[in-house]
Order: sequence, then C-alpha cells, then structure tokens
Amino acid sequence: MTFGFAPSSASSANPLARMLEPAEWSAAGIPLLRNPREVVSGLHSRHRPGPATAIVAVLDAEERLQASASFTRRQDPPDGWMFRNALLSQLRRVIPHDLRRRTPVRTAVLLYCREGDARWTEEDGAWMWGLRDACTLHGLRCGAYITLTRDGWQVLGEGRGGRRPNTDSTPEPFATSEAPLPLPRTGGAASEVLRRAAAR
Repeated sequence: MTFGFAPSSASSANPLARMLEPAEWSAAGIPLLRNPREVVSGLHSRHRPGPATAIVAVLDAEERLQASASFTRRQDPPDGWMFRNALLSQLRRVIPHDLRRRTPVRTAVLLYCREGDARWTEEDGAWMWGLRDACTLHGLRCGAYITLTRDGWQVLGEGRGGRRPNTDSTPEPFATSEAPLPLPRTGGAASEVLRRAAAR
C-alpha cells in the first residue's frame, strides 16, 4: 500500500493557482494598519519607488518601521511562487527571522508601485500569495498589501486609500514616528552582501 499523493498539476505548474482573490485576502484576517497613510508616505519617501518597484517592510507592534527593502519586479508573467522567493530573499537580507517564536510579533507589509488604476489585478493576487507565504517562512505576521499608482495609494481588501502619495508626487519628509534605520537596501546591493559574506 502506498501512502501520500503527488501534487496536482493545477497547483504546481499553473501560476494562476498561486494567487489570492480579494475575497480570500479579506477572509484571511490580515491585521489593519492604524495609520496606513503614514506607513505609505514613509516608504515612499525612503525608497522613492518607480513603476514595477516592490517595497517590503517589517513593522513592530507599534507600527514603527524596523527594516525595509525595495527591488524591481522582473518582466515575467505574474507568479506567486516567484514573488514569494523574491520577497523572502529581501527579508532574509534585512532582518532576522522570528521562526523560534510561538506567535509572530512583527508584521510584514508590501507596497507595490505599478501602472494602471487601483482595481485588483491578477498580478496583485500573485503578490498577495507571495507575501503570505514569505511571511510564514520568515516567522512574520502577514500584513497589508498596498498598491501605489498615479491615482494614489490603496490598501487592497480594506477599501482605504488616498490620492497622495502617488507615483508622480514628490516624496514627503520622513515620518517622525519611524525608528532610526540604516540606509535602505535595494536590489542593486548584492555586491555589498557578497563582500560581507566573504569577510566572515
């Protein structure tokens, strides 16, 4: 007798299976941000994102920014598995994991700057899937998924948003409630990471 089963082709090979619909995201119990505009403005000022830029940020229990990283999405079809790997790679570079804790104490949020309007797209669904999975693998709570477009910002699944900042607006000064942070790391800092690893 053989136990177990092989993964279905629908979940292992079909990128459309690796995305979350807005209703699934809303039902997942994602914690609400107390002050989403402050979070968005802070990340926008710190990273100055352009189109196809993703910013993953880790917040403490008081919603103070602990770490953040930005990178440009590759021009491949949306795939939650690839997005998960990209997010997890950035999280591992900027903050230790919390896998030893029984319950997560820090929350990861994702701000994605893209073309188009604020309506949900399959690309957003893939980012949602990737963020949720990356948080599980790094011991973090899965937090808000936010889009930034020319129309402004939108917390998907919550119906909260605003006109500023947007992709064309000038970054505002850093929010005073942010904890002091090192300079943000971007996808172009790989050489510095390799240099530090070689020095150990």
